[in-house]
Amino acid sequence: MSPNAAGRRPVHRCLARAVPLALVAGLAAAGPAVSAPSGDAHVVRTATLGDLPLGAFSNALLPGSVDDDRGVDLGGIGSDIYPAGRRGEFWTVTDRGPNGQIKVDGTKRRTFPVPGFDPAIVKIRVQGGTVRVLEAIPVTTASGKAVTGLPNQRGRDEAPYSYDAKTPLPYNPNGLDTEGIVRAADGTFWLVDEYGPSLVHVSARGRVLTRYVPEGLHLTGTDYPVVEALPSVLLHRKVNRGFEGLAQLPGGDLVMAVQSPLSLPDTAAGEASRTTRLLRFSPKRKAVTAEYAYRFDPVGVVDPGEDDTSELKISSVVAIGKDRLLVEERTDRAARLQLVRLERSADILGGRWDDDTASPSLEQLDDPASAGVPVLRKRLVADLGTVAGVPGKIEGVARVDHDTLALINDNDFGMTDGAAAFDAQGRLVDSGVETTVVSVRLPHTL
Repeated sequence: MSPNAAGRRPVHRCLARAVPLALVAGLAAAGPAVSAPSGDAHVVRTATLGDLPLGAFSNALLPGSVDDDRGVDLGGIGSDIYPAGRRGEFWTVTDRGPNGQIKVDGTKRRTFPVPGFDPAIVKIRVQGGTVRVLEAIPVTTASGKAVTGLPNQRGRDEAPYSYDAKTPLPYNPNGLDTEGIVRAADGTFWLVDEYGPSLVHVSARGRVLTRYVPEGLHLTGTDYPVVEALPSVLLHRKVNRGFEGLAQLPGGDLVMAVQSPLSLPDTAAGEASRTTRLLRFSPKRKAVTAEYAYRFDPVGVVDPGEDDTSELKISSVVAIGKDRLLVEERTDRAARLQLVRLERSADILGGRWDDDTASPSLEQLDDPASAGVPVLRKRLVADLGTVAGVPGKIEGVARVDHDTLALINDNDFGMTDGAAAFDAQGRLVDSGVETTVVSVRLPHTL
């Protein structure tokens, strides 16, 4: 029987009960919380996800989807984290799955060692020093098939290859590189994706209801509805740097963050820029209603010793009231949390900065504020790079209460780049980096 909504529900219930007991029995315990002066942000709890074979996880959701996981364990669920209601429970989401880069004849190729992997929404519980999987929901097309994490369009997205970078893989217009998650009041989910970039509305059972993409993307061949409802300027997103952060405001509106500055007018301008964009979307109107310019701190401030501006990224945005956001700006080694207010006067939607022929572009301005751009004002809340016990590559941030945050890292499924990522038998040489959730107490109330 082909997978459908009714047929998957027992699988979800089975996974929710069986995975924590049978397959995650050996979850690693955390070390002691790191002490810190009462006036500093500090870690109060650390929990780790144990080893769960990726093939077993995926095939429990969509039987036969993964024929060989190459020794990879479940990981990558740290793309985002969102409170699930009960204390210690969170919704998380995987990204597109295990992937890496191998240089062939001087050119980097994007590898997908487990091409059958399907992005999943994963509900977890942080209990003591362990992270337990409570439930998992595969993200599927309208007909219940895997969307997969494979790139969508030839010439726009990176070409996909096998684990050893020798064999080309097919593109998939349904593919999603999911990065952010929130749950709406009606039980549906909203996700953001890096490929389009796109905003994706997903049913409570994981089916894509609508994928909102930039005007002019012309994505065809999907097994779900695609609506061109986002500004066309987003077509200039940097490869692998589309939407990454997603927040849900109290009234239900959504805020998406473009991970890195747009490549306007070209790649070099985007690599050198410190200005990216946030967009506000109304689910009721099914339209973008505001756009904001966000200015990164200098890369050497975010990550002392780093001098490559292109390493700056936004990976998470969190709603703190009706018009305030906590924004995580980071490199792979360090991160800082900034508080911003979404002021009406800062809205740039539909103006000259959405015209991709404007010269100079927003991204080219050395000082956007002095050029008349209403850049969002921000205030530093915490420098996570100075907090002992916080792992690298934090991609998910959730507000737990008035002064506590939950952070989750992206462990890249234990993968590294380069030909040495797999042994001679094609099995993963694990990096040893684990999926970790840390609770951080702030010195001040948010």
